[in-house]
Amino acid sequence: MKLLKKRCVAAAAAGTLAAALLMGCGSSVDDNEVVGTVGESEISFGVANFYLRMVQSRYEAYYTTLTGDTPAEFWLQDWDGGTYQESIKKNLVEKLEDLYLIRQHAQEYDVALTEEEEKAIAKAAADFEEDNSLEAKELVSGHTEYIQEYLELATIQEKMDEPMKAGVDEDISDEDAAQKSMKYVYFPYVKEDDENSEAISDEEKKELKTKAEKFAKDLQESEEKDIDAAAKEADLEVETVTFDSDTKAPNADFMKAADKLKENEVTDAVESDDGLYVGIVTSLLDREATDTKKEQIIEERKTEQYNSLLKKWREETEISFNEERWQEIDFAYEGVAIPKKEDDAKADNDKKEDSAAEKDADIEEPGKDSGTEEE
Repeated sequence: MKLLKKRCVAAAAAGTLAAALLMGCGSSVDDNEVVGTVGESEISFGVANFYLRMVQSRYEAYYTTLTGDTPAEFWLQDWDGGTYQESIKKNLVEKLEDLYLIRQHAQEYDVALTEEEEKAIAKAAADFEEDNSLEAKELVSGHTEYIQEYLELATIQEKMDEPMKAGVDEDISDEDAAQKSMKYVYFPYVKEDDENSEAISDEEKKELKTKAEKFAKDLQESEEKDIDAAAKEADLEVETVTFDSDTKAPNADFMKAADKLKENEVTDAVESDDGLYVGIVTSLLDREATDTKKEQIIEERKTEQYNSLLKKWREETEISFNEERWQEIDFAYEGVAIPKKEDDAKADNDKKEDSAAEKDADIEEPGKDSGTEEE
């Protein structure tokens, strides 16, 4: 395993660079081979491999630390009829093509690299080339021309994000974004102690259901409808949730029942497979949650516009890619990972840069759809 000493993952709009320390071992490749075309732009294996290895390093740094898995165990886990490695790499083909599509349309938005950004990119690429061993560079195609090309693409993509999302309708009424709030208690069909939990018997379920129904009835008939006091007396814990008609958690039937109520009205005891719920609607318009929902709707509209532009550009552009060559890049047995130990002098800066790298990667949890942007 060879240490890649310098760090360059993505160039930010201000000309700063995110960071990653890499380790790798592998055989040399033909970096000049054209593995794809996007319109008149050619994608070399060197750029494709460097991009893929940067993403690989971020996933491995995050998940192997989180789970304790080896890189091979992580990448070879079953996912969607194949391995997680296959799923991620399939998704990243389109993300790489998007980088070229976005650069081809940058001029339409008056987006270009500044002199400062060009200098920062050139320096990062040159430093990486100078400070790493040949073996390590061959694994990740870590040579100046490929690093520089990737960093230029990534920087332009970042600068294009705002203009591509500009102009969406941000006028959202309270009615369209309204979020209600509720307090509730849960009666679980399990018994728990400090170490174990086990399902209760059918007879115990009947008794618990009777208890939940009495709790709901007493709360409905009380003048104060003080669920906090009632829960404290019954040795129950009160939870809170904000919701609308689309909310399914903590239980879809329970949320459906709550959505029909007016403020200060109490649900019946709603049974689920795992327990029972009783709740009281505390507000029909939770101000903070509603404002947050408005922001979410705006972001969804911006993302939809961004993705629609990419879809349109893709339909207008002739694109080809050598999938077979792409699949030859191996994650499981060609390790690229952030080392566990770093020099004390770099520690504080590395921590900040690693956080930026995670944001750039938009790391997706295994078991979830691979639908996020990768840079």
